[in-house]
Amino acid sequence: MSGDAHLLVAADYVVFAVVLLLSAAVGFYYAWRSRKQGNSRDFLTGGRKLNALAVSMSLTASYMSSVTVLSNPAEVYRYGAIFGYLSISYVIAVVYTSEVFLPVFYRLAINSTYEYLELRFSRATRLLGMLIFFFNVLLYTGLVIYAPALALNQVTGMNLWGGIISTATVCTLYCALGGLKAVVWTDVVQIGIMFAGYMSVIIKSVILKGGISTILSDAQEGGRINFVDFDINPLRRHTFWTLVIGGAFTWSSIYGTYQPQVQRYNSCKSIKHARLALFINVLGLACTLTSSVISGLCLYSFYKNCDPWKAGQVSSPDQLLPYLVMDILADHQGLPGLFFAAVYSASLSTVSTSINAMAAVTMEDLIKPRIKLSEKKLLLISKGLSLFFGIVCVAMAGLASLMGHMMQAVSIIWGVTGGPLLGLFSLGVLCPFVNSKGGLCGLVTGLAAAVSVSIIGMISPSPPEMTRPLFLSTEGCNFTTGSSFNWTTPLPTEPSLFTTTPGQNTDDIHAVQWHSPSYLYFCVIGGLTSVIVGIIISLLTGGLRETVDPRLMLMKEDTLSYHLFKRVKDGVMGGTDNVGQPNKEDGINKPAVGKFDNNTRVSSF
Repeated sequence: MSGDAHLLVAADYVVFAVVLLLSAAVGFYYAWRSRKQGNSRDFLTGGRKLNALAVSMSLTASYMSSVTVLSNPAEVYRYGAIFGYLSISYVIAVVYTSEVFLPVFYRLAINSTYEYLELRFSRATRLLGMLIFFFNVLLYTGLVIYAPALALNQVTGMNLWGGIISTATVCTLYCALGGLKAVVWTDVVQIGIMFAGYMSVIIKSVILKGGISTILSDAQEGGRINFVDFDINPLRRHTFWTLVIGGAFTWSSIYGTYQPQVQRYNSCKSIKHARLALFINVLGLACTLTSSVISGLCLYSFYKNCDPWKAGQVSSPDQLLPYLVMDILADHQGLPGLFFAAVYSASLSTVSTSINAMAAVTMEDLIKPRIKLSEKKLLLISKGLSLFFGIVCVAMAGLASLMGHMMQAVSIIWGVTGGPLLGLFSLGVLCPFVNSKGGLCGLVTGLAAAVSVSIIGMISPSPPEMTRPLFLSTEGCNFTTGSSFNWTTPLPTEPSLFTTTPGQNTDDIHAVQWHSPSYLYFCVIGGLTSVIVGIIISLLTGGLRETVDPRLMLMKEDTLSYHLFKRVKDGVMGGTDNVGQPNKEDGINKPAVGKFDNNTRVSSF
């Protein structure tokens, strides 16, 4: 290893360009096939004709952003493989989404998740939910575009704004021309490219190290195999509890209430396919997380004696994996290009998802309720909105440089916005006594709580004895180090919720400083606050006298667990479970649910 900068060669750029063109070609193909789409609904939902496998891969691809590809391995490198406990939270979140949210949203056949908020609560709640969504998705998309371009620019010399504009241009074009169907099928191609990029790094690392056992042995010696940590202290960055509980809330908010994910499983041809897509997607998430963890351990195995970040060779941990790629794959022309194509594919999938979702929300929540237009004009506006939001995403990329470490920045964005919305939607679906006053007050207070905690986290971040970064060395470096920065500290034997100024009396209240909980708990705090306040306000304002349309609530017959339990109870071959029969509530008509389709009810699982 040397401290010199590596540069991409012509073969790498060829591979990179081919991948971008392949993504564009798939998108344009479906744009051409669906050129005769007659309405904006087909454009934004794929005509509700997509199958489970394609949607499941798209769900995984839209999650597997450049943040996942670059930041998660760096997180494992610095804090250990305990990060893998997130896989448990994926299962919890998908089961909760499948049982609670999917039956209601699929039955209503809504294009925008926030339509539900007006049907169940009020227009003010819908508009506030929509504003929170736009804040979330614009910040997140800007980060997803900017961060990989910056990392690759600093490590390989790839042009920064060339990368940003090429990413945004390609996905804006196929979004604007082909709608959701083009986005989903392009995601299917991109997920393959992403895994190919990951595997190129892992396989080469294993070959150079003489086997996976060497990598695991190095990780064990370096303290990276740190799964046994069940500390309940909420200030700790990563423990079993923060990752499982905090992760479950965060991923439930993403899969249960976030417009791009809901839009995807609502585009399936039946609720059976929608449920199957969610469960297959868990396998994709698990493979992605496993790849991230192994890549992080490969990073440590190579740089255990000479950390490039501490030695000043890279300016942030997010650049570590690109640095390793150029270190071990530079002699194999084209392979670095494949990895960086994987990073950009991850960006493309997320950005195209965001563009399509923003177009859908704008159309359903702002334009259709106010202006009566023909379907042809609505379709043109939908395409124009996709183009507009593509341009906006490029502009937002300029703000992303202010967000710091990618993975944590994204988690904070999700925590602040996702938690309160998760609480609100859960109240709407599960609690018939929660009224519009309770729902709106719960959303506002949950948002205030999540924002307050995140501000505390920025003003007074958790000290090293709470975050516990693992030791990294520069003793083996053979180049002049530009930094003696050491961010590791001795671990206290009994972590405390408070830290005190060194040298001062611990009894002195002025020496005590409060620190924020783990960033993974921001979503939990926002969600629980929203639920508690929503219930209290509703009970105080006559919520028990409320009458709610049954179609807006979860019924036991909607759930997969109910039918499974009934089948077990009645015997595999005996009894009747009414699977495939319409619910007795199906005849109820509520004019406000204008898109309710009698042929797409929750009729099977």
